[in-house]
This record gives sequence, structure tokens and C-alpha cells, in this order.
Amino acid sequence: MNKDTNTDAKASTNNRTSRSAETRAKSTARKPWRLPSMLDAPPAPEGYEYRWIRAEIVGQEDKKNVSSRLREGFDLVRAEEIGDFEVPTLDDGKHAGVVSVGGLLLAKIPLETRNERNAYFQGRAQTQQEAVDNDLMKESDPSSPILKPERKSSVTFGGGNRN
Repeated sequence: MNKDTNTDAKASTNNRTSRSAETRAKSTARKPWRLPSMLDAPPAPEGYEYRWIRAEIVGQEDKKNVSSRLREGFDLVRAEEIGDFEVPTLDDGKHAGVVSVGGLLLAKIPLETRNERNAYFQGRAQTQQEAVDNDLMKESDPSSPILKPERKSSVTFGGGNRN
């Protein structure tokens, strides 16, 4: 081998990058196809839950619904809070920059507030149900008493009893 070819071989190996230094696109597992949802949102931050709230109905603003949700403890989510998740936002108006899809606004609520809200409405529903039961029992006659309503349901799939 002559001296010039040896020098050329060294020069070509000095210009190469090692295989470990090469960057390759990370291969990700293939996600199965699913019908796209207009209301996709990233996971909510720790301690919060996302909900879509109605901002308009049939093209008319629903200011009452939005303001009542804000008073309940919801905060509107801005595009900057979401990061690199691509979402449509409002360009103008009172809620400019807020994540919005088809008349709905994305809002977040702390989990503690959500749980307190749910407990309130569950208690209210229970009180109403007890009032209906008491009203029904008031109409009961000793000669043909009304049995206390039983509110359990079960689902069976034909065929009678199975062991």
C-alpha cells in the first residue's frame, strides 16, 4: 500500500461519526385506529379534573352557564397551560386564548372542590327522594299498606337460575 492511500483512508475515518452518535427516530408502538374525538384533551394536572362547559347554544352565548360554572370553582384553561398538545383556542372576545371546541370551553376544577360539589348534590338528591317516600307513605292505609320502596336493581340474562 502506498503512503498516499494510507493517508486517504485515515482522513476518511476521521470524518466519520460513530454509529452510537447517530440519532435515530425513536420507534414508538403503533396505536390502533380509533374514531377521532373533537373533545380530546391532555391529562389534567395533578389535583385537578378537566371538564368541558357550554359557552354557547345554537349560536347564542350562554353567559349564565359559564358564569355559574366559574362561581362553582371552575377555572378556564388557556392554551399555554396545556403545552405541546394541539388544541383550538378562541382568537378574540372575552375568552381569547381559552381552549374551545364547538361552543364548549375547557375548564379545570380542583378535585377537593369537585368532591364537595358532588357530595352536596348527592345529599340534595337523597333528601328529595326521602321527601317523595314520606309523601307516598303518608297515603298508606293500614288495611292495605304500601311497602317501603326498594331501590335495587339487578340484571339477568334469561335462562332462569344458574348455579
